[in-house]
Amino acid sequence: MTSDETLTILACQIDVPPTVSVQNRDAHLANTVAKVRARLDGSVSVDLVVLPELSSIDYSREAFAGLNELAEPVDGASFGAWRQLAQEFKIYVSYGFARSGKGGPFISTGVVGPDGELVGYYDKLHLAQYGASMEKEYFHRGNHLFAFEVKGFRLAPIICYDIRIPELTRTLVVDQNVDVILHCGAYYRDESFHTWHAFATARALENQVFFLSLNRAGETYGNSLFCLPWQDEKTPPLSFAERSEDFQVISLDRKTLQKARRDYTFLKDRLEHYRIDLMKA
Repeated sequence: MTSDETLTILACQIDVPPTVSVQNRDAHLANTVAKVRARLDGSVSVDLVVLPELSSIDYSREAFAGLNELAEPVDGASFGAWRQLAQEFKIYVSYGFARSGKGGPFISTGVVGPDGELVGYYDKLHLAQYGASMEKEYFHRGNHLFAFEVKGFRLAPIICYDIRIPELTRTLVVDQNVDVILHCGAYYRDESFHTWHAFATARALENQVFFLSLNRAGETYGNSLFCLPWQDEKTPPLSFAERSEDFQVISLDRKTLQKARRDYTFLKDRLEHYRIDLMKA
């Protein structure tokens, strides 16, 4: 890979209406696909479209109470909808859905490739149960990591509350050689909302990765951001709309990643271990 190669992402902070039936869900899917298609108008070449957590359904007790109908297999309605778009524009699409299956349901991120095939999926490892979150009442946690490659960049999805467990992102970067974290959330404006951006900036800086932290839109959501591997007063995070829908085209380049890791050797300076007997070693 040459140092000037780039990866272009269309990050979609979308509205998600109430979805208490399969008909609601599928109508919302069709509407969202149409919105994204309208923005893939050829003026910018996009490699990857990213959508937020559970982008196929509403985040609410009313929707979760209907998971017997709304949860889908990996090749369900959400995959079918985004598969068509991926094939049409020869792109990758990362989307959120409620996954059914053995041990489920799960809060999941699926990725479909330009050939229309499922690249893989990730089930949320850490379930939130505070503030406006009630996931442990309805979902089960996943049991695997997932990473994939686009144009030589290695990407991995994590979901919402996962950001607050630093070991996950560190493992993806150190052990799985990930360059880009796709952090998709449903961040409600409860008492924890104010702390979210600090976590996103910290995860990007301490792991020296590109970090997309993508929320859904709405009166009680919004404020997505994108962080570079190095941030300072001259290079702040890219901010999305405070509440309304926002579709941002973001270009990532290899040189930015390499420069951050060359100039600031956080990852290289880690010790082999941090046991209590460190000074005796």
